[in-house]
Amino acid sequence: MALTLDDFDYLLPPELIAQAPLERRTDSRLLQVATTLGDLHFSDLPSLLAPGDLLVFNDTRVLHARLFGTKDTGGQVEVMIERPLGAHEALAQIRASKSPKPGTRLHLEGALEVEVLGRAGEFFHLRFPATEDLVELLERHGRLPLPPYIERAAGNADESRYQTVYARNPGSVAAPTAGLHFDEPLLARLAEHGVNSAYVTLNVGAGTFQPVRAHDLSEHKMHTEAYVIPEATVDAIAATKVAGKRVVCVGTTSMRALESAARSGTLQAGQAESDLFILPGYEFHVADALITNFHLPKSTLLMLVSALAGMDTIRRAYAHAIEQRYRFFSYGDAMFLTRNSQ
Repeated sequence: MALTLDDFDYLLPPELIAQAPLERRTDSRLLQVATTLGDLHFSDLPSLLAPGDLLVFNDTRVLHARLFGTKDTGGQVEVMIERPLGAHEALAQIRASKSPKPGTRLHLEGALEVEVLGRAGEFFHLRFPATEDLVELLERHGRLPLPPYIERAAGNADESRYQTVYARNPGSVAAPTAGLHFDEPLLARLAEHGVNSAYVTLNVGAGTFQPVRAHDLSEHKMHTEAYVIPEATVDAIAATKVAGKRVVCVGTTSMRALESAARSGTLQAGQAESDLFILPGYEFHVADALITNFHLPKSTLLMLVSALAGMDTIRRAYAHAIEQRYRFFSYGDAMFLTRNSQ
């Protein structure tokens, strides 16, 4: 039977959508999803891992990707950078009363004059001033782009809390949120426990928030995101598998990067684009377990976790989380999922 959008729907009380981070990263709750469900705190994570297990983190850094301004005509515009294209150009979403045409100049944040070069599918191709590197311009003039379900503007606290403590490669417009629960003391405890770490980079695009519009999921076209898999990470994963230990992905972005790079059956180091759409029935090549936040109804990420843990298991876990008043989405609580062996 073909999977449809309705197979991945659930009712979420709006008050469970976390609007701000907790005081400490590790104060989040952690739902252990196995044959039974365990209500833990994120600080309990070392108890779920064995010496020799490998955590794979996404070290991307969130750009100041949101910019406000006007067109030549005076009309208001909001620009959301999707991804940089070299040092001075970018793909972006533009919100305006009328779609800007090629040659239009945008005056952003009272400081930047940006030219619309044309369209690239659903995005606009923009040229920024050549006086400075694009990422540096965005850091100085742009604003941190909180997700659309957070109903407030970004504040000073978000500058640090909407970044992972290990973020180092700028390029995302949304945080890899499973990593937001880790702080330096917890990383030190995990290392002392004998848990190993490795890194990938997947730059999260604004497409991650786009709704799935195809009712029949076989018709959905996945957005693409750039990723890099270092050779050291491939080696660490190979050593982990040989030792009979688990590869635990920190977040769906780490998992998508690894599974994309292992489509041939063998994990390949290097840089590429992922358009991998993971649905129930998918055969995982790398991931044994996943740390992840709770995902939106009818989202591709809910489909991904259902593929890993099983649709019935995820339905049971989400029903429990709602009943127990877990906090949902980017600043919310987390789950620890293991791969369904069926």
